Amino acid sequence: MEIEIISENENPMLHRTDVRFGLTHDEATPSRLQVRDSLAAKLDKDSDEVVVRKLDTKFGMRETVGDAKVYESPDDARDVEQDHMLKRNKIEAAEDDDDETDEE
Repeated sequence: MEIEIISENENPMLHRTDVRFGLTHDEATPSRLQVRDSLAAKLDKDSDEVVVRKLDTKFGMRETVGDAKVYESPDDARDVEQDHMLKRNKIEAAEDDDDETDEE
């Protein structure tokens, strides 16, 4: 699987970069998680900082075009992205470390 970055647009208000990419694959269209991990590696980011929004493969083709949001931190992704997109990309919700649950 080869990934080529088509365009990158900075979005400083949301602490992210909007990325459009092209993907060439030998077999069937790779899973969203495989694409996310490969894109994160190419951009030198952590997988939890990358949210793949869309993958579009034309019938019978071995090329896919997709859109992703690359955040500065996993917390920025959790703050901005909708819950269903976080679930699709297997990004876990932040653990609440409240002192209210600790009993002494």
